[in-house]
Amino acid sequence: MIQTTQPTGRMVLSILLAASWAGAACAQSYPAKPIRFMVGYPPGGGTDLTARVVAPHLAERLGQPVIVENRVGAAGNIAMEALAKAVPDGYTIAVGVSGLTINATLEPNLPFDPVRDFTPITKLVNNPLVLVANPSFPISDVRDLLSLAKKRPGEITYGTPGNGTGMHMVGELMNLAGGVQLVHVPYKGNGPMVNDVLGGQLPLAIGDVASTLSYIKAGRLRVVGVSNPKRTVIAPDMPTLAETGLPGFSVLSWTSVIAPARLPLQIVGRLNSDIRAILDTPQVRDRLIAAGLEPAPTTPEELGEIIRSEIGRWAKVIKSAGITSNP
Repeated sequence: MIQTTQPTGRMVLSILLAASWAGAACAQSYPAKPIRFMVGYPPGGGTDLTARVVAPHLAERLGQPVIVENRVGAAGNIAMEALAKAVPDGYTIAVGVSGLTINATLEPNLPFDPVRDFTPITKLVNNPLVLVANPSFPISDVRDLLSLAKKRPGEITYGTPGNGTGMHMVGELMNLAGGVQLVHVPYKGNGPMVNDVLGGQLPLAIGDVASTLSYIKAGRLRVVGVSNPKRTVIAPDMPTLAETGLPGFSVLSWTSVIAPARLPLQIVGRLNSDIRAILDTPQVRDRLIAAGLEPAPTTPEELGEIIRSEIGRWAKVIKSAGITSNP
């Protein structure tokens, strides 16, 4: 006959103290081996570039290699699922993007929870989004666009790099804020979308500044407005949507560093401090700005609040606009 014994209060306390001491010891010796830095997107894009700019400087400060690993698939969700299942010891971190806060509502069957399953470390950069028009389209700013859209409800189209992207959210929020019915046309990436605006098949598009700036400078695309709450340091001559017809309008697309839930506070603080110092160096800052990205470091608490508040914000927009993951 097997006898079982219920743990006493003293036994439970001993177990908790042992776990706490083990975690503290791990944090004090951190890092003692290479760190894996996961990116859920292919090499060459802005998300991957940001990680690869930061990684060597982080390795230098930590005294251990920081290896960027592209875990591509399911719009970044494969990497996020792997992160959620990783041991919270500081040796697996990942790039988290603002799309996490959209997918929390848009993808009800996600195998992870953006709040429960991750530890915020710091925001890395903002990726300014811009509404552009073919130069022949008869508007000069958002006021003109809203006026024309009210005269032609359901007729004016705008493209984005995909359904459920931050660019799509900008368009739907413009509809709600402006009381208009612009029609969304999702593309598979920035390239084909920009080509159709350049060719006149599409009057408007919402993309990021990085992928449109060369065409804007060449006069082949006209800026209607950027979605940032204030003008971007990348191109300060570009007006915001808020100042040209939609007061208070603000959407930030961002990239961050996150880790598995329950990461020891000492490690959170170490990573946050080192990454923020890296982003403040002129060498890194200039490299990111040249790529169309604005350095925007935060505390872990600030990033956590951004994630929670944007999940709530985009849930309202998605439900109001009737957006689904497979339109």
